[in-house]
Amino acid sequence: MPEKLQAAWMNQSQRARYIKTGCLITFVLLVIYYITPSNYGNTIPGRGRFPGGDVASDPSVATTKCTRSYSKEKPLVQYALMIDAGSTGSRIHVYRFNNCGPTPELEDEIFKMTEKKEGGSGLSSYNSDAEGAARSLDVLMDVAVQNVPDKLKACTPLAVKATAGLRKLGPERSDAILKAVRNRLDTVYPFPLVSEERGGVEVMDGKDEGVYAWITTNYLLGKIGGPDNTPTAAVFDLGGGSTQIVFQPTFKQAVDGGMPEHLQEGDHKYDLSFGGRDFTLYQHSYMGYGLMEARNNLHRVVVEGVHDNNPTSEAWLKKPILNPCLGVGMSREVDVSMGEDHDLGPTVTVNMTGPPTGSPAQCRALAEKTLKKDAECGLAPCAFNGVHQPSLEKTFAREDIYLFSYFYDRTFPLGMPESFTLRELKDLTARVCQGGDAWKVFESIPGAMEELQDRPETCLDLNFMLALLHTGYEMPIDREVKIAKKIKGNELGWCLGASLPLLSQESGWSCKISRVS
Repeated sequence: MPEKLQAAWMNQSQRARYIKTGCLITFVLLVIYYITPSNYGNTIPGRGRFPGGDVASDPSVATTKCTRSYSKEKPLVQYALMIDAGSTGSRIHVYRFNNCGPTPELEDEIFKMTEKKEGGSGLSSYNSDAEGAARSLDVLMDVAVQNVPDKLKACTPLAVKATAGLRKLGPERSDAILKAVRNRLDTVYPFPLVSEERGGVEVMDGKDEGVYAWITTNYLLGKIGGPDNTPTAAVFDLGGGSTQIVFQPTFKQAVDGGMPEHLQEGDHKYDLSFGGRDFTLYQHSYMGYGLMEARNNLHRVVVEGVHDNNPTSEAWLKKPILNPCLGVGMSREVDVSMGEDHDLGPTVTVNMTGPPTGSPAQCRALAEKTLKKDAECGLAPCAFNGVHQPSLEKTFAREDIYLFSYFYDRTFPLGMPESFTLRELKDLTARVCQGGDAWKVFESIPGAMEELQDRPETCLDLNFMLALLHTGYEMPIDREVKIAKKIKGNELGWCLGASLPLLSQESGWSCKISRVS
């Protein structure tokens, strides 16, 4: 019996040791699983699982903000590439994010633009040369290749969004350019393109352009992406071919206790969910009201005015035409698009000459005429050209208004501060249009005189901006606005807002190749 009891005790002791050993091994394996980053070679393209782990495998994919990603399903560091194929040039944004928190944090941005040239350097400038348009992006893609770590290239999404300029080429030529761009980027470079079905290379809808710019601005300002119900900022973007307005209107409760006012249904209404909050935005993109289009519209009004005064003769086309919107004593040869059925033909080339003395009021009157404030308003209230818009004075009276793109490019070089009123913009416009001794105030501002002397249309540009904001959008003359090109060192515009969704593979891409460690 003692021998049997001893044997039984030893068997029980051995079993306990085995169990303890097994538990210890299991525990060690679990620890190794959770602290060891998975290899990039474990990803099979198209399977939808994000590569990488929650801990950096080497310094090139590490961050100083944390040592582990917030979610095990996300890598610690991600890049996203966005090409803005604008009407005057193409630009690439190389964004670097970390996933230290529930919302991706932008760490760095690298920006590169195609070299400026007469007639523009955008995709549309290549017209029917689709391959030439595609190759024009090589200088931008080289920046991405140099700056994205090798381990992350195969899983760094790339998208190309063309804006108003390409729309003007018509569907046949614009489609050929987009096809050539997609083929070159997909076959020459290591980055995965967002799928064609999800708009990886496309002419972007104008309303998306404005909303993405709104996301960019408010994300960088810290007004969205967190749990706080913070008032948001409005964005007014002025490009070359179009201009956009986006804001979150607020409506007061009905005084009589009835239903509160709300944003009326229509294409202008945009429901957005971001960072755990829901937003109802007003947005509209005005095609043909970008700054370059505005110049042509105003030149056309001048030509039509002279034509109306000389209906039986075209001899005046050979002489300089006085234009109150050009700088005093300055002139420029201009190709003016008149429309296919115009008496003078689709296009005329004329010499536009500035007046002997400044005429800012006359110029502003011409700018206001191009806005078509008297167009039929199908859904009141309307801003201009018959487009519905809630009153800014009533529904967005105190929140921040940010102006960027050409709004910034034309005012900041002339010494305007980051924040000013429309009345101060009006004073600047009058001084620029006056010329002569009125320009002496700009002599102490580095680069301002060169800006004015090299650009005869500055008076025109400023008058159009003032007319657009005050007369078009009906913004009060003493309303304060802010101009910006960057916030916290990051470029403004729609690109960042369009890139944030790309950080999820649900946006329509998968890692391009398998990498073997």
